[in-house]
Amino acid sequence: MRKLIVLTFGLLFSITIFSQELRCNIQVNSSQIQGTNKQVFQTLQTAIYEFMNNTAWTNHVYANEERIECNIMITLQDHSGDEFTGSIQVQSRRPVFNTSYNTTVLNYKDDNLKFNYVEFEPLEFSLNEHRSNLTSVLAYYAYVIIGLDYDTFSLMGGTEFFQKAERIVNNAQNAPESGWKAFESRRNRYWLIENILNDRYKGIREFLYRYHRLGLDVMESKEAQGRAVIAESLELLQKIYRQKPDPYLFFYDLILNAKSDELVNVFSESFMAEADRAYNILVEIDPTRSDKYKKIKQ
Repeated sequence: MRKLIVLTFGLLFSITIFSQELRCNIQVNSSQIQGTNKQVFQTLQTAIYEFMNNTAWTNHVYANEERIECNIMITLQDHSGDEFTGSIQVQSRRPVFNTSYNTTVLNYKDDNLKFNYVEFEPLEFSLNEHRSNLTSVLAYYAYVIIGLDYDTFSLMGGTEFFQKAERIVNNAQNAPESGWKAFESRRNRYWLIENILNDRYKGIREFLYRYHRLGLDVMESKEAQGRAVIAESLELLQKIYRQKPDPYLFFYDLILNAKSDELVNVFSESFMAEADRAYNILVEIDPTRSDKYKKIKQ
């Protein structure tokens, strides 16, 4: 569980601790770019790896096994001079208590990635200003990953990190690059953090907590009890869906995208009445994945 670790003097030399929160695998894919020096892409990959894994994103102390597992894949489509264009795929996961299973928390591809990078120059970031689009995007997703992780361990536990992501968005409002502004799209960095911090949609964050901490984490020892909590937590999403406060909720869709396969697995082992209940809610609130949810009843 994410927590501040307090070490006594006697434990100081027997436990390895880190201020870094992330264990982030980085891949920069430049296969679509032909006829250029490939070394710059390897240098870029190394720089991003060090930025994500060596930055202290919080003032909390993590044990090695508590670091958040995540992946970032940057697929570059164009490169001219110091300017790069492409997409960024962000994934994160967290362990389920007392098992070897890791559950996906975030899985999202952001197609609005454009930045300038000079080989061997350090990646600089400030929470108070927009210095570089690359580091702003990376830091934004670092805080979203951390915030979502904290939300799965404690109710609304990730708020302070989401607020930092919101500051990055605010700092980037005058940036020439896309992905930061409300009018550009309903599915971008602006709207994701707006949805997360909007009190009208706090039921989604409560769902994350109940689903993970009171549901999945309990199922190893009390399978029926944990699954029942997950079934009940779906009603939180159903309530938001029925209120229809917004024609498109980015955060809502993002969570269902990450969890749909897992929900099928959870309720495929359920008794008939519970499986029917879960199925009926899921096809109502997530009709685009109705065919997938039919597996619950097979």
